[in-house]
Amino acid sequence: MVVFSLESAPESLRGELTRWCLEIRAGVFVGTLTAVVRDSLWGKVKKNSGILGALMVYSYNNEQGYRMESFGDLRRSTIDFDGLTLMQYIEK
Repeated sequence: MVVFSLESAPESLRGELTRWCLEIRAGVFVGTLTAVVRDSLWGKVKKNSGILGALMVYSYNNEQGYRMESFGDLRRSTIDFDGLTLMQYIEK
């Protein structure tokens, strides 16, 4: 399973993601994708200049059962704490 959370995503990118995922809320996409499709979509998200920030969470074989990747200017960032991925709030 893969979850994309996008901030201020343009309609063209949202349309591309809805080909593969279900948009359950504005800017939040959920789907079951292969690693190739997931990485391809993540590459399109990162190349898009109109997006402020993005977070991708996907199933992974580790203690938590998932992995997170972030891109852009987010108010929260991912940090590694002794092998666990946690979210850190950044005050602006």
